[in-house]
Amino acid sequence: MSGAATENPSVATLRARFGASVGRSVVLCGDTIVHLAKDRAHEILAWLRDATDERYDYLVDVTAVEYRDRERPLEVVYQLRSLARNAQLRVKIALPPVEELEVDSVVDLWNGANWLEREAYDMFGIVFEGNRDLRRIFMPPDYTSFPLRKDFLLPDDAARSPGAGVRHVERAHVPADLGDDPSAGIRRAPVS
Repeated sequence: MSGAATENPSVATLRARFGASVGRSVVLCGDTIVHLAKDRAHEILAWLRDATDERYDYLVDVTAVEYRDRERPLEVVYQLRSLARNAQLRVKIALPPVEELEVDSVVDLWNGANWLEREAYDMFGIVFEGNRDLRRIFMPPDYTSFPLRKDFLLPDDAARSPGAGVRHVERAHVPADLGDDPSAGIRRAPVS
């Protein structure tokens, strides 16, 4: 057995079919990661799902990764699986600068992507064009910040955060004073 990793056959086929729209690929811990051009990503993902020899019919996850030291710091990551072939492929799409965080939705390809795209929107602020139900899933609807972004400030920095003044989950809650309730047989112990 050779120690050198060989290119995944799916990546070789992608390069032959889509040319320059398929960027670099790497194999890490046995997983193949391939980078796609944003403008053709939906088309390529549809082909990966439908092509007879590929059949990546199961979308395991959609998420994002943000790096500090790159020209294009945010990437959308799709984890695909071919159940029939028992194969996996991780697809990454680099997004342009933060002001333009948009990528085509894949809900029309994998219906389960709806919740995954909503989570990536809620946590990173990525807009999935074509997702008809793109709204907050974890954070309150009026929340104005994105908690998994590098520019998100922690609660002690709330005054400088983009979400300042709308931090519902970080409000301190004072316990209710229950007092004595003779009907329930409850009597509070005196505080010393």
